[in-house]
Amino acid sequence: MYAHSARIPQPPHSAGQPFKGLRTSIDPSQIPSPIESIEADQEKWETERYLTLPGNHVPLSTTEYGAIDQGNSSPKFIRVSTWNVPSTSSLASQCEIPLAAIIQPFAELNYNGGEEAVPVVDSGSLGPARCGGCRGYVNPWCQWVSGGTRWKCNLCSHETPVESEYFSNLDANGLRLDHLNRPELTKGTVDFIVPEEYWARNPPMRLVPSYHSIEPQSAPGSTREPHPMKTVFAFDVSADAVQSGFLESACRITKMALYEEPGRISGPVAIVTFNTALHFYNLSPNLDQGHMLVVPDLDEVFLPIREGIFVDATESRQVIENLLDALPLRFAADLMEASCLGSAIRGCLAALAGSGGQVILFQAMLPTVGAGALQPRLDESTMYDTDKEKTLFIPRDPAWTDIGVECVEEGVGVNMFLGMHKFIDVGSIGMVAAMTGGQMFFHPRYDAARDEVTMKSEVCRVLARQTAYSCTMRVRCSNGLRISNHYGNFNQRTPTELDFGVLDADQAVSVEFDHTSKLDDRGYAFLQCAVLHTTRDGERRVRTINLALQVASLAGTVFRYADMDAVVAHYAREAVSQLPSRKLAHIREALSEKCASLLLGYRRNCAASSAPSQLILPEAFKTLPVYTLSLLKSKSLKARNVTSDVRNYHARRILSLGVRSLMHHLYPRMLALHDLDDTTALPDANGRISWPSHMRDSYVYMEAHGIYVIDNEEVVVLWVGQGVAPQLLTDLFAVDDIMNLDPHLTALPVLDSRLSVQVRNILTHRQVQRGYTPKMLIARQNIDASEIEFADMLVEDQNNAAMSYLDYLCMVHKQINAALTNGGSISGPSSFRGSPW
Repeated sequence: MYAHSARIPQPPHSAGQPFKGLRTSIDPSQIPSPIESIEADQEKWETERYLTLPGNHVPLSTTEYGAIDQGNSSPKFIRVSTWNVPSTSSLASQCEIPLAAIIQPFAELNYNGGEEAVPVVDSGSLGPARCGGCRGYVNPWCQWVSGGTRWKCNLCSHETPVESEYFSNLDANGLRLDHLNRPELTKGTVDFIVPEEYWARNPPMRLVPSYHSIEPQSAPGSTREPHPMKTVFAFDVSADAVQSGFLESACRITKMALYEEPGRISGPVAIVTFNTALHFYNLSPNLDQGHMLVVPDLDEVFLPIREGIFVDATESRQVIENLLDALPLRFAADLMEASCLGSAIRGCLAALAGSGGQVILFQAMLPTVGAGALQPRLDESTMYDTDKEKTLFIPRDPAWTDIGVECVEEGVGVNMFLGMHKFIDVGSIGMVAAMTGGQMFFHPRYDAARDEVTMKSEVCRVLARQTAYSCTMRVRCSNGLRISNHYGNFNQRTPTELDFGVLDADQAVSVEFDHTSKLDDRGYAFLQCAVLHTTRDGERRVRTINLALQVASLAGTVFRYADMDAVVAHYAREAVSQLPSRKLAHIREALSEKCASLLLGYRRNCAASSAPSQLILPEAFKTLPVYTLSLLKSKSLKARNVTSDVRNYHARRILSLGVRSLMHHLYPRMLALHDLDDTTALPDANGRISWPSHMRDSYVYMEAHGIYVIDNEEVVVLWVGQGVAPQLLTDLFAVDDIMNLDPHLTALPVLDSRLSVQVRNILTHRQVQRGYTPKMLIARQNIDASEIEFADMLVEDQNNAAMSYLDYLCMVHKQINAALTNGGSISGPSSFRGSPW
């Protein structure tokens, strides 16, 4: 064993902001640790199953658990900021806990942990039973009255007659006799197969169409029959894409995704390329090679061919493989220094018109011609910390918003893989991915040797995860509550409905609700989310997610059943959604005020007898300050100069992340690899594997002879101390000197040593959990530039132009103390405004 070495000095490049003024006395060893909370919760649910009926404490989002649906949806589908809703608006405002729900409609379930698949109910030609008042869907919390001839809606109390085909007699308890045979009356989450009236509708006719399809045009507003989801692969073939190797990489990845992983794509596929013109391809299986058809008109895009655009990937395998192999060479001979991305998306729309589907798009440069053409931005750093900075977060050309709306209307989602070497204006082009429910994948300064492994896993994830298209979501709540705001990546057509081109397993939305009248604390408050969608296999369904929540009239009960993970996820979405309208400094101040106000609400209502100078944190929110600080240090909000492309990408990502992924992103998981027990991450005699404990994100807890791994869901960094033992290097990297360690490793070598097997098991386990492989960086102490990235991920330290966790906690405590002593509020005269940070 090594003697405990002194603290490693923090690298100077990661400097943050020191605390100014008199410190309050907080013992550094006593400040709450997120790791302790997370691991205690995981231990609790290791052997227990979570039962979803109201009244139970919910597992943390970061915990691996199995849920049994008892009529309330699993927290994997919906989490709320408190599982006991305040009975009045005044109690809610006193507690300062936002009333919000984070909904992830297609979240993945743990089938290995015994969770059951979401039941599918064929509702026949009548469709699912719906309330005649609010149009809510029948669910386990409805009441059956008048001998079963009517049902009373739990959302609005309206009584609706039961159709004769759906009638059943009631038992002595007022339950239908067929109660247990009907999943919609026993399960919180259900999929209804729906009839033609629920089919997607054709978009309205435009005065000046921006694209023309040669498919026979159905009448605007008429329904269209659902089909298996079509996929268009679109490749930027400009000079930048060819010369950087991005095009070759994208073609190789697409080929692998289609044919090395059989069964990933069941629907038809098409291929489009673009530079200064659009190129469509006839991929009919009877051809020797794909025939290219060029569309030079970028203003009025049209589809030049009907047959052969969409093909079965298996039947046309030879043609598709030959085309993907030939594309990089074909365009290397004719380099074009421009890209028409906006027109290319409209070209894909022309192909998908009348059916919907998804576009998987590879882009390497700023689109400079065609629809939404953009020019390179002059030095944007002059706009930082000014009123003009807000303009960096909105599209510079309204065409990008128009294209997004057109895609959503056709039921088309756009996923973008960005592999640029210069400014690409994510604020503009990313609007299409955001509005359609698609996802952006960001690979600046693309290098195939470094980035291809990650991009390959991301493409496979897009094709493998559950994805629906032509989606509409609506959230309803019971009498006394109303939905006030929505946050996420979608197009909001009306105040109550959200539209998505695609909606996938990784995507979540936040809804905020408030009181319209007092709630009865003897009853329940209800939420119901309905997502109308077409499955990948071409079946039109509605997924309903139902939640019954207890009502509380005491602040202590509201806090006892509060859910910090949901609160943090809601605060994060609310903050980044304000980037186009508020100064960054004001957004950061507001976040800190919200954190301190919530903790002050607890002190005033639940711990008023304690001395103001004593720091008292509610059990549910004891780590809220460190997560708030982590959010302030995130690339979307931090104060240091961050390019608009990076900020916009991270803001859009935060808007769509599920709660679990967001919590792991904000407070990265860190492990000391040199301290692993001999049995950790290796199967025991029963085949069970125990995973190691994590450590706090700070240099304070590190040693110079160690090897550490930190993972924020986007990048995994292996930090190697300068005092590391040669045996450790040999066991993990097959080198015996830190100077011989290759800093460009993208994966660990496969070695027979125990340590190598343990670490690869840990990394593989995490990749299986999230479904993709993040980038890997090697950071040798005081040698590699990637140590900057590593240092910035240690969120408890003073870095990212912000305070350390201890200093931030002191500042929050000081604000609470002042408000308690002077009787003011956090946002009053003694607020964070003008505070020294």
